[in-house]
Amino acid sequence: TRKDEAWRYADTDALARLWPLPAPGAVIVPGGGKFERAIVQEAGGVVQMQLSIGRQAAAALYVLNSGGDYGRVELDVTLHEGADFALGVAQIGGGAQTLEIITTVTHAEPGATSRQVVRSVAGGTATVTYLGKVAVARDAQQTDSEQDVKAMLLERSATANAKPELEIYADDVKCAHGAAIGELDANALFYMQSRGMPVAIIGSGLRARFFTTEPPLGRRIKVGEEWLTVVGVLAPRPVSAQTAERLGIR
Repeated sequence: TRKDEAWRYADTDALARLWPLPAPGAVIVPGGGKFERAIVQEAGGVVQMQLSIGRQAAAALYVLNSGGDYGRVELDVTLHEGADFALGVAQIGGGAQTLEIITTVTHAEPGATSRQVVRSVAGGTATVTYLGKVAVARDAQQTDSEQDVKAMLLERSATANAKPELEIYADDVKCAHGAAIGELDANALFYMQSRGMPVAIIGSGLRARFFTTEPPLGRRIKVGEEWLTVVGVLAPRPVSAQTAERLGIR
């Protein structure tokens, strides 16, 4: 599998124990339809889905990839005329985990839109990976596509891989992709951990709820019975007007 780019960073030992993989799940969203699904990978293994979005239909997937020594979520999405696809992913890795998100989004017909937002956090010697390909067919004019990929390393022993990719054969398109990998301030993190202070990275929703007028960094929040110190905030990602309308969000 190492010769296949999609498996480049895979844990081959863990994968061998899972082989052969079951057939991918398949979902067809009919023309004008709406589809939403949450995929939670907490036990390890490989999740594969093929998704076909019909004319003027909308689909949204929300993925949490966090469990097992090896966890992989693989999505193959095809958009037809005027279709809309939204993907939101969170990967949280620690220890010696290997976590992967692999996407292939094909704009097969004109006027379709796709948005992919991927956020990963890795500590220990974990490896988190995003490999995402957007393919625009020759006749898929007025395509609008975006990949937004960010990863944070909690320790320098962790690894993040990000490879957003575009393959475009049409000439009237709007396609963008970006990837950023960073790490927490080592001195600040060491100070807190050496004093037994568990840390947390919160979403923009929690920030708005608990820290309306003050900066959240360095503040403490209680999760269950444990107090955590906030060391980072994920950037907000608004839902486009088109996606909101098609999914019936008000």
